[in-house]
Amino acid sequence: MHITPEDRAKVSAAVAAAELDTAGEIVTIVARRSDKYNDVAAHAGVLAMLIVLAALSIWPGIADRLHALVYDPWTAGEHQGALYGIALLLAAVAFLAARYALSPIKLRIAVTPGATKTRRVRARALDLFRSSAEKRTIGATGVLIYLSLEEHRAELIADSAIHSKVAPETWGAAMAALIAAVKDGRPGDGMAEAVRQVGIVLAAHFPRAEDDRNELPDRLIEL
Repeated sequence: MHITPEDRAKVSAAVAAAELDTAGEIVTIVARRSDKYNDVAAHAGVLAMLIVLAALSIWPGIADRLHALVYDPWTAGEHQGALYGIALLLAAVAFLAARYALSPIKLRIAVTPGATKTRRVRARALDLFRSSAEKRTIGATGVLIYLSLEEHRAELIADSAIHSKVAPETWGAAMAALIAAVKDGRPGDGMAEAVRQVGIVLAAHFPRAEDDRNELPDRLIEL
């Protein structure tokens, strides 16, 4: 899934249209993903190591047979330390195999728990909001609509003036429309519809004044 030139034009036009009736400023950002999830591969490697060690404790004969390939079974008692070396080697191989198996980013995202993906998308959205919209308007009326494509998750974060008047659940329909369109392979349509619905809410609470000016960019920002 990717953003096309038509998607960019559609979202920018939606932002411009929504801001005609409100003092609110809508910022739209689309990211390919919100995190690299490298720790997921590391955690999988550690889990693989523990599984190997658990297997050796349940079936110690595995280590004994490997030990016999190197040392004479009649002198095995003289090389007991080698058993620990074999266990360490097998655990290391398991760790590296798991890390290698999860080297593709899409696979790391696929095996990451949903709650973890939601937290990381939210954290990324908060960072972007602070740098792109928070307190960057005269009336603290900025809103960020953030979409993370590969996680199929979106966040809406509003500046202090909006947050004080509009309950978070008010944005539910806009976010639902956005995610539904993304899952259908239409991220541009989803962003534009979310912008339209957010604009209606903002117009009701923050109507546009005669001297209002455009304080934040209307274009879709891609990361």
